Parts: sequence; C-alpha cells; structure tokens
Amino acid sequence: MPTYAYACTSCGHRFDAVQSFAEDALTICPECGGALRKQYGSIGVTFNGSGFYRTDSRSKSVSSGDASASSKTESSTGAKKAPASTPASS
Repeated sequence: MPTYAYACTSCGHRFDAVQSFAEDALTICPECGGALRKQYGSIGVTFNGSGFYRTDSRSKSVSSGDASASSKTESSTGAKKAPASTPASS
C-alpha cells in the first residue's frame, strides 16, 4: 500500500499516512481539525537493464551520420522514389 504525505493548511502539521488506492484522501488534520493537503515530492526511479538508453534502440549497422544525410537529401529534392509497379498477371 502506498504512503501519502499530508500537511495541514492551518497549523502546518506534517505526517505520512499508509492508505490503499480505494480509500478516500484525508481531509481533516488530526492535530487542529484544519484542512489537509496532499504533498507531492520527487520519487526515486531507476531504470536498470538494457533498452533504457538512446543508444540501445539504434541499429548497429546504420550510423547516425548516414541516416541524417539521406533524410536531408530526400527533403531537399522534395520527391521520393515511387515504388516500382509490377505488371498484372492475366
């Protein structure tokens, strides 16, 4: 079950509460009875293994310089080669 951080808007009391996803958020401060607000902070996420880096998704045979040169050539001419049509067999 996740742990949520709360802070009172009236007295400034801060605390953590372990709640399930199905439970409603707390709204009343246990210290003074004032309004509570959920606090959101940064979470620690680590990506381990392959597939998380930009270089992992690139193919090994095509270098980035070759790919950018071919796309510049296509965009500067404004035309792409049409696929060769095959004669219909009767």
